This record gives sequence, structure tokens and C-alpha cells, in this order.
Amino acid sequence: MDKPVVTRKALVLGLGLVLLLALPPIALAMDEGFFISLFSRILIYALAAVSLDLILGYAGMASLGHGAFLGVGAYVVGILAFHLSDGSPLPFLPGAWAGTASALIAWTAAILVSALFALVIGALSQRTSGVYFIMITLAFAQMLYFFFISLSTYGGQDGVNLEQRNTFPLLDLGDDTSFYYVCLGLLLGFVFLCKRLVNSRFGMVMRGCKQNETRMRALGFATYRYKLMCFVIAGAGAGLAGALAANQSEFVSPGLMHWTRSGEIMIMVILGGMGTLFGPILGAAALLLMEDVLASYTEHWMIILGPVLIFVVLFARRGIYGFLAGPGGRDG
Repeated sequence: MDKPVVTRKALVLGLGLVLLLALPPIALAMDEGFFISLFSRILIYALAAVSLDLILGYAGMASLGHGAFLGVGAYVVGILAFHLSDGSPLPFLPGAWAGTASALIAWTAAILVSALFALVIGALSQRTSGVYFIMITLAFAQMLYFFFISLSTYGGQDGVNLEQRNTFPLLDLGDDTSFYYVCLGLLLGFVFLCKRLVNSRFGMVMRGCKQNETRMRALGFATYRYKLMCFVIAGAGAGLAGALAANQSEFVSPGLMHWTRSGEIMIMVILGGMGTLFGPILGAAALLLMEDVLASYTEHWMIILGPVLIFVVLFARRGIYGFLAGPGGRDG
């Protein structure tokens, strides 16, 4: 009886993967290389949206500061690139550490630094809940936003440019097609990691915390530690997305940390379907494609987005992915 539902879900996922794999050659054959750059951006924000879905859809932590980790990851790459071209040592570390353009070093550093920020912010934020949790994550994000604006060495509000994309062994990230497939591979890898997490004992505890945290504590689970670890993993994923975003645009600015960016990522999750892992990918594609298409007609394209989002919330409560995949699409 469940076979048609599973087949429908597999069809949606399989078709989506085939389209993503085939997009660059199709775009090049149509002489529309712009689509490779556009979908690279979609994959990057899909990675950030999946990381937010991990804490929002499975742990019930509504964070309005997720963009902060996106921005921190981007700035790690930007600062390393700045000091490489400037020839000056990094100011925040002891000794004469120089900048680097190596993706393996810069992206790893972006993940670790973002995870560290998530650990500090999460350790404090987890002592609150509900609307207070939303407000404290928003406050931390805005603090980081204004902190990076004050860093005149790195351009302040104007941001900092990268002379070139990071280097990766055996790959030319300066080539848009190669960069696209790197973004796709990292997104699929992160989704696989999150899927393993949410289906593990760890994931079961997080789902229990979302439903009734008091009962989970009564059962003997250290819910604070579980939620903090989930928050750190999500922050690390957003940091990786930030590193990719810095390379994709070859530019970093504090705007990545503004609360409106966090709101956009949350809209992607809601639009695609919370608690599905694959839904945020569709949500990112839907939002950014609407922005690209509608913005060519009017600068007030958000007026059109509003009714679309209301329609999804009222009539497709499991989001776009839940609507396409059917009743079995809830678990991702």
C-alpha cells in the first residue's frame, strides 16, 4: 500500500538529482552559462538552508541569527585571501601566520571558526526558549554584523574583494562548471551527513526535544548537550556555505550577516518544507529563481512572494517537497 508513495518520493529525488547533474552541459549547449552561476548560488544557499532545517525542522530551534555563521565562514575566506595578497600576518593569531588561497585550509578554517562561534552563541542561547531564543540569536547576529562593519581594515561596510577563487587540488575553481560540481558534491555530502544524524539515536533525541523537551529530560537525556551539538553542526554547515559564497561572488561583506539574510534562509526552509532535508533545496531554488525572474519585472518582487508563501503555509503545510513527494515526503 505504501509502494506508490515511496516510488513518488524516489521519482522526485531522482529527477531532481538528474537535473542538477545535467544542468551545466545543458546550459553550455544553450550558450546560457549564466545559469551555471545562478544554480551555484542556489546550491550554496541550499546548503545553508539544510543546516538551518537541522535545528528548525528537527529540533524546533527557530534561529534568526543563522546568517551570522554564513557571514563568519565567508569572512574567514576573505580575511585569509586579503592577508595573502597584502603579505601581512593574520592579526588574530600568535606568530606570523600568513593568509592562504588553499580551499582545503580556508574552507576547513571557515567550518571550524563558524562552529566555534556557534558553540559560544548556542551555549548562551540554549538557556532560553521560544521567542526569547529567537531574539537572542537575532541579537548575536546583529552584534557580529556591526562588529564586521567596524573592521575598516577589511573594508568595513563596503566589504573586501577576493583577487581570485581558492585553489583546489586537481580542480580549477575559477571555472564555473568545476565550481558548480564542487558545490553540488558538498551539498550532497552534507545532506547525507544530516540524514544519518536525524535517523540515528541523536536525531531521535532531537525530535523528542522538539515534541516535549521536559519529558526527554525526565527520561534521563542531557537535552542541553544534544541541542548544543546540533546547533554547532548547523553553524558549521552554514560556515561552509559562507566559504562557498565568498568564492562564488569573489566578494565578502557584512550584509551576509544581517538579520534579513537569516530571514531569507528561514523562508527557504518553510517554502521547501521543514523537517525534510531535501525540502530546503527546493525552497532555495524556488526563492532565488523567483527573485531572479520577478526582479526583472519589478523591484517590489517581494510583494508577489508574500502571497506565494501564505499559499504554501495554508495549502501545502509540508512545503513544496511535501506536496511533490506526497505523504511519505515528511522524513526527507
